[in-house]
Amino acid sequence: MSDELRLLAGALTDAPGLELEHEPVPADQVVAGAPTTGYLALDSSDAGEIGVWEMTPGAMRDVEVDEVFVVLSGAATVEFETAPVGRAHLDPIILAPGAVVRLEAGMKTIWTVRETLRKVFISR
Repeated sequence: MSDELRLLAGALTDAPGLELEHEPVPADQVVAGAPTTGYLALDSSDAGEIGVWEMTPGAMRDVEVDEVFVVLSGAATVEFETAPVGRAHLDPIILAPGAVVRLEAGMKTIWTVRETLRKVFISR
């Protein structure tokens, strides 16, 4: 038997409607406010993970993994403290529903959420 968590083929998952348990962002990551984050893995295997992540208003620092995500709801800005190899600088990006973003492992970011942000992600 495998420990893999798999989405059922042909089944619907209501990502915007899922209940997520939130935890406070660790104090050493908080930049402003008192943000919390919630997370639910939907599919996990050796190939990577698919899940839903949410953050309440506030700002936090993070170190990214290889990931592509689609914003479902909310409003936020992501600033890049480090850029990928070969790029000197990245301008901040504004996140809104429908935004699709790719992040690389090791990028250092600051997430400033103005309206609770929810995304579906695929990470490796």
